[in-house]
Amino acid sequence: MRLPLKLVATLCFILSSQNPLQAAIFNITHFGAVGDGKTLNTAAIQTAINAATASHGGIVRIPPGSFLSGSIHLKNNVTLELDAGATLLGSPHHTHYQKLNFHALILANSQNNIGIRGKGTIDGQGVRLVADTMRLHKEGKLPDANEGQRPSLINFRNCSNITLRDITLLESACWVQLYRECSRLLIENIKVRTCAAITNDGLDIDSCSDVIVRGCDIDSEDDAICLKSGPLSCERILIENCRIRSSCNALKFGTASSKGFKNIICRNLEIYDTYFSGIALEIVDGGVMENIRISKVRMTTTNNPIFIRLGHRNMHGKVGTIKDVIISDVTAEIPNRKKSEMNKFPSYWRHLCTTLITGSISGLPGHPVRDITLRNVHITYGGIGDAPQRDHILLKNMNQVPECAQNYPESKMFGVLPAWGLYCRHADGLTFENVTLRVAGRDYRAGAIFDDVKNLKLDQFNVLHAGKEPVIVFNDVQKALIRESRAPKNTTKFLDTRGKTRDVVGP
Repeated sequence: MRLPLKLVATLCFILSSQNPLQAAIFNITHFGAVGDGKTLNTAAIQTAINAATASHGGIVRIPPGSFLSGSIHLKNNVTLELDAGATLLGSPHHTHYQKLNFHALILANSQNNIGIRGKGTIDGQGVRLVADTMRLHKEGKLPDANEGQRPSLINFRNCSNITLRDITLLESACWVQLYRECSRLLIENIKVRTCAAITNDGLDIDSCSDVIVRGCDIDSEDDAICLKSGPLSCERILIENCRIRSSCNALKFGTASSKGFKNIICRNLEIYDTYFSGIALEIVDGGVMENIRISKVRMTTTNNPIFIRLGHRNMHGKVGTIKDVIISDVTAEIPNRKKSEMNKFPSYWRHLCTTLITGSISGLPGHPVRDITLRNVHITYGGIGDAPQRDHILLKNMNQVPECAQNYPESKMFGVLPAWGLYCRHADGLTFENVTLRVAGRDYRAGAIFDDVKNLKLDQFNVLHAGKEPVIVFNDVQKALIRESRAPKNTTKFLDTRGKTRDVVGP
């Protein structure tokens, strides 16, 4: 299915219907809140919210000051508004937090027409809160100090007509914000800065529909913008005009992927200083990914450009599907960085980081990814040099690239691949139009490898570096067309065909 007009119409309806003006204003200081950064204001803020709800809705205003609080519950027809100079300061004490499916500072369950807006800040004091959570765990008062215990800033579940606009979110003890089974969600012009703890996702959208994320600036320790699919599919989503940095993946669909992702547009994204993938599209739990359009993306200083992965983590369930994905108008710079330069990567994860991770598109034997198009994509890698190292998988050992069917999906999962530019395996219907791969330094490996691929089209597929290996390798490729694809200088062999490769037209 191509991009549906229904999607555009639905999203426009969201913009026109979100958060109608509320006449009544409820200033939290009128309910006893004190903005000294020390007084615990949980009860006062909740009383203001309850009063607004009792008045059929309104704006709960947080004026300038630092207002310390534990968990509060946002309710029907209430918008939390933070003035410039206002800070909602999360308590550093775990006992001040309540749990929905997860603990959070601001909770909402089955509420309608709610929002958070303004020029103020929500600060989770994540470092202190994590320390307190770990202390309670060590004392035997909590079962662990993992995601189920560390509070987020925002956790909305089964809510509709939600607006977040203009606020700044700082230093969560876990995921910054989680929206699960929500509909009609608008997140616009928010700023996220969080490197306080492990699993510090910037934005998680789980099993939601009719969503717009626009104009956001996110810098996070873990995945920056992450779509998940638990009980429901993520559907009819628009992500645009965002600036993203992550110590893991910048734009990610998965890992949770039980139902899948459908009818999603991502465009006009700036991705920088990211340590795994700029774009990661993953189905590993049996779901369906289809009708995905990602365009106009600029990546700089990122370790992997594109990672598309169909896996089988749910080893006792069905294998999912990935089909009808178009990624277009992308430029990516993948430099060979020293690990010492990656100062935002958490020290406790730093040993996991790998630079220069080859872009990959991979399914499983008998379960190919289908109908994937890369168009107007230009990638520049730093190059790993002229000589293979001990941990490199050589071209002659290409069959030793692991399948990793049940593994957690991450772009580095296959190791150092025998291609520097692009590695594609178990795919049907791959199209590459005006794709350019470069190396800034030197790299001995093949530029691109296609293994167990059917119906392949390389149209203006330009590999502008030749190492010691052939430029392009086909292994068990059936039905391929190569046109207007030029070989680089000093090429010894442009196309190497192996295995059961047949029906190749061109170059």
